[in-house]
Amino acid sequence: MLLADDQAMVRAGFRMILESEPDIVVVGEAENGEQAVAATRRLRPDVVLMDIQMPGEDGLHATRRITQQPELVSRVVILTTFERDEYVFDALRSGASGFLVKNAPPEELVHAVRVVAAGDALLAPSVTRRIIEQFAAGPRKPELGTALESLTQREREVLFLLARGSSNAELAAELFVTEGTIKTHVSSLLAKLGLRDRVQAVVLAYESGLVTPGA
Repeated sequence: MLLADDQAMVRAGFRMILESEPDIVVVGEAENGEQAVAATRRLRPDVVLMDIQMPGEDGLHATRRITQQPELVSRVVILTTFERDEYVFDALRSGASGFLVKNAPPEELVHAVRVVAAGDALLAPSVTRRIIEQFAAGPRKPELGTALESLTQREREVLFLLARGSSNAELAAELFVTEGTIKTHVSSLLAKLGLRDRVQAVVLAYESGLVTPGA
């Protein structure tokens, strides 16, 4: 994984926490967005921990450059001292797969890296509800509804429940199938919609109108 933060002491702290885990290796560091993009291209880490506010190219712009390049499969977790909604929304729309505040406990940081490296997506518990409420309250984009036409009825059901915050276990119980089947459905709908992960699926579900407040 790659650490991108303009403060050397912060990077050192993250490195110490993460490299104490036997399954996590820090392959590089960057102190601004431009360096983060260059290092990602060169090192191809599974996960990039990206600070938002850095001198020069910031973390949001760097995230967009990484996630919009098909040859780069690295996933980005945004780390910031701020919990301001606009940062979270911008980070998700930039293609980030996770969002954590820097004062999160070390175990949350480690968990986030593992979850995102495994191909899932994660939001800090303190911001998840605000995210969902914001997308629920925002303007619908009916034109996105056409993207859902490629989904089977079951995949639409899975997407709907996913956007309402259900876990794989809850989805399996609701639909009377195994968690393995749910994972297959999620992978299929993400591929059909051209999405990287569950976070982007939630965004699309709300913006397309598939999920609406009170539904």
